[in-house]
Amino acid sequence: MKRNILLLLLSLAALAMSAQSTIKYGRLDYDSLLTSMPEYTQVQERLNALRMQYNKEAAYNEANFKRLFADFLQGQKDFPQNILLKRQRDLQEQMERSIAFRHQADSLLRCAEDELLKPLRQQLAAALRAVGLERGYEYIFDLDTGTFPFVHPSVAEDATPYVTEKLRYGD
Repeated sequence: MKRNILLLLLSLAALAMSAQSTIKYGRLDYDSLLTSMPEYTQVQERLNALRMQYNKEAAYNEANFKRLFADFLQGQKDFPQNILLKRQRDLQEQMERSIAFRHQADSLLRCAEDELLKPLRQQLAAALRAVGLERGYEYIFDLDTGTFPFVHPSVAEDATPYVTEKLRYGD
C-alpha cells in the first residue's frame, strides 16, 4: 500500500514538474542487485559455516541435556530428596543455558551477517552514486522497499531544521 502511494506521489510530482523541467530518475531492485554480486556467495558460505558451528554446539548441548535427563529418570526413585532437587536444578540450568546459547547464536549470526555484508552494501552504494551522477538522475528508488538509495545532492535539501522548527512552534 505504501509503495503504491509512494509511486502515485512520485508520478504526480513528475507530472506537475514536467511542464517546468524533465525529471530523470532510476529504479531498481536493491536486494536483487546485492544478491547478484559475486562476493555475496562468499558471504553466504561464511555464514553457513558459522551457522553449522553454532548448530553443532547446540546439538552437543541438547545431547548433554538428554543424557542428564535420562540419568535423572533412571535414578529418581532411588535418589534422596536433596539429590533429586539438585538434579532437577541442574536440568533446569542446563535447559536455560541451552536456550540462552541459541538466542546468543542467533544474535551473533545477525551481527556477523551485517558485518560481512557491510563492504558489499558500501560497494553497491558507491555504484549507485556513480550511476546516478553519470546518468543525471535526480534520484533512484528501490521498487521493493520504496526507499531512495540515491538522491542527487544538487536537488536535495536537508529539511530537518525546518521540520524541527515546525514541531517547536506549530503553524
